[in-house]
Amino acid sequence: MAQYNAVPTAEELQDLLLESPGFSEFLLGLTTISTSLLGGETPMLCAITVERDGGPTTVASSTEAARVLDEKQYEFDDGPCLTALRTGQMVQIPDLHSDIRWRGYANAISGAHVRSMLAVPISTDNGSGAALNCYSNEVGAFDPDTVVAVQRYADSLSRTLRLALRMHSSDPYPAGLRSVLESRAVVDAAISLIMMQNRCSRESAMKLLHLASRNTDRRLHEIARDMLTRSGDPEQGTGKHDWTP
Repeated sequence: MAQYNAVPTAEELQDLLLESPGFSEFLLGLTTISTSLLGGETPMLCAITVERDGGPTTVASSTEAARVLDEKQYEFDDGPCLTALRTGQMVQIPDLHSDIRWRGYANAISGAHVRSMLAVPISTDNGSGAALNCYSNEVGAFDPDTVVAVQRYADSLSRTLRLALRMHSSDPYPAGLRSVLESRAVVDAAISLIMMQNRCSRESAMKLLHLASRNTDRRLHEIARDMLTRSGDPEQGTGKHDWTP
């Protein structure tokens, strides 16, 4: 399932951190890259959940569907992803329908048709916790090789995520800025994905996005959102695309 050599270089992760204007944008770019790199013959959805200092939780997801799957757990204050984050132990569910540990959560997300899950903790500093959460519509999607690949990938994120937590404060932003920041985060995530897939600079990736906007007469964030959806949508194939306008 996973691309077993799919580990971003330290330089690529540092570039993403340095180019991201805020913590939410950094996480969104990270989850988009995660889906692109880890997606194989059986596509998966990815999300990263972060808690720190007992404060608000940050959830960044490759798609809207992945975000809902993660955030539903907070209605129960429990779930596989929160367990991995808070205990530092990996949680694997081969078949969500037959798992009895989180029956309420499984019922709440039954409409999403998710069948298997894998939540892997990402090592962070004291006072914070993080987990990489992967979802699949297939039973038993996370075979031993895939589990090793996801764990290896999560380990590769640890250092850069610790740096990001130190660089960006946890102060919540005003509610009125939410839509503005969300649009900006989507564009930033799309730029990060173009940079990763085409191995180009941020400036070149931005030019590609602007060119697509001019050619289609659509706003940047609309094109960026469509691109991210195609990257993480099982209906679009592997979730791994070289993108040009």
